[in-house]
Amino acid sequence: MEIFKVNLVSPQDVKNIGLVALKTLGVIAGARLAANLGRLAVTQMFSKEGFINGRRAQTLESLMKNMITYLVFFMAGVMVLQFFNVNTSAILASAGILGLAVGFGAQHLVKDIISGFFILLEDQFAVGDYVEAGGVTGLVEEIGLRTCKIRKWTGQLHIIPNGEITKVTNYNRGHMMAVAIVGIAYEEDIDRAMEVLKRECEVALREITSIMETPVVQGVVALGDFSVSIRTVARTVPGEQWAVERELLRRFKNALDREGIEIPYPRRVVTYREEYAGEVKGEKQ
Repeated sequence: MEIFKVNLVSPQDVKNIGLVALKTLGVIAGARLAANLGRLAVTQMFSKEGFINGRRAQTLESLMKNMITYLVFFMAGVMVLQFFNVNTSAILASAGILGLAVGFGAQHLVKDIISGFFILLEDQFAVGDYVEAGGVTGLVEEIGLRTCKIRKWTGQLHIIPNGEITKVTNYNRGHMMAVAIVGIAYEEDIDRAMEVLKRECEVALREITSIMETPVVQGVVALGDFSVSIRTVARTVPGEQWAVERELLRRFKNALDREGIEIPYPRRVVTYREEYAGEVKGEKQ
């Protein structure tokens, strides 16, 4: 191309620019296709029955899709820069040095990411689990590489850095135990009271679907100031132990009332010393 007989762009330059543009478009299109295929492969992998627990799959699937997308487009960006004769080796080396420097200055961030990686790898908990972690007890709503989101039963959403999660109690793994303790008066027959509770446990097994087997009346566990405490335990499906405990206590209260077995309330017995007995009697007269 010539303007005022000045050669601005040679035919070869036009050809080279066209080739670079075509290569760039091809790389972008290929990257999009590769990312979509990768995400599709992840979806199919996690859709296989029995591959991974449903809640854990929900967490890992989203994370893997994002990682594949970022990796594919990062590689595509490096390839495009090479088309423009940019020294990508120097860029990658500089990025490594910069990342190392940032790492030393952001140790908490690195700690959070590493902790998040092991939470996912070890399947400590998953989205939908009811857990106690980082000093918070609630339902897991989201797990990321840096933070976890846990919502308490009262509604507050807590965002906890993964590095602060050093101990996890998961209430959704394996069977759970509901523990119901009732107190009866000292004047009552303990064996009779236990028989009443056992009969109620058999009824509860038939009517409460979240109880896995007949609750066990273990017996007397404490002699309190006002009552004799009897403990009953029931194996339940995960997450239902508290509801079962409340229902058992309600049923036990009604059953003991029907049988006329007293559930005591606090009492106070006042005893006067002999030398004060006469004075008290005189005051009353």
